[in-house]
Amino acid sequence: MSMAQQIKPDLALIAIPGLPIIRPGDDLAELVAAAMVAARITPIDGDILVVAQKVVSKAEDRFVDLAKIVPSPAATALAAEVAKDPRFVEVVLSESRSVVRARRGILIVEHRCGWIMANAGVDRSNVGGDDGCERVLLLPLDSDASAARLRAGWQDRFGCRLAVIVNDSFGRPWRRGTTGVALGAAGLPSLRDQRGHPDLFGRPLQVTEIGFADEVAAAASLLMGQAAESRPVVLVRGLIWSEGENSASALVRPEAEDLFR
Repeated sequence: MSMAQQIKPDLALIAIPGLPIIRPGDDLAELVAAAMVAARITPIDGDILVVAQKVVSKAEDRFVDLAKIVPSPAATALAAEVAKDPRFVEVVLSESRSVVRARRGILIVEHRCGWIMANAGVDRSNVGGDDGCERVLLLPLDSDASAARLRAGWQDRFGCRLAVIVNDSFGRPWRRGTTGVALGAAGLPSLRDQRGHPDLFGRPLQVTEIGFADEVAAAASLLMGQAAESRPVVLVRGLIWSEGENSASALVRPEAEDLFR
């Protein structure tokens, strides 16, 4: 079945309105469900709910107060090289397996979950707080597990078969600008293997694998925005698939296949 046959004519993306500011310990699944009910948005079998990483991390209390961080000598030396706060760099290193590239203003690392990304996803933007603390926000401990928990909650609440993607914004090494990617996923094939499927002329595809969850995350990012839009959850309707489920961790390229590091 071709990709064109996998998309219904009525493909739709709907930003969920009315969500409050998410705080540590909030029941994110219930808050989103309540907002959907209030907006008269009823999910159906096959819908995908794309959730911004930031609200997942906030609900899971992935905050760190920089005032409580004592940077190591290694973090202090690296901070001088990249012109960043040593405490911030210490937090980045604590979330990382290795430093991939470092130059003034730029710190690219391998996150403990395998992603190659800036600052290990440690973020100061849209973190808020009115108590004077210098907070930063980390990625979820396990974004696939977070997606699975949210999925279970929403399926129980609405009684239908759903998929969930935890979405973040990544830069790309050979292109400017950020785009949405899937950090976590449940209920869909994050990576769709098209090898062996025929092309338009009947030739079997040799190497084609589709980052399906990343494509959905990027589409949802168009509605989520990156600044003050406050639309952290998007419902995607109209996509179908025949492959079995695999998590977003399937999207991480193994180091043995990495030709550029």
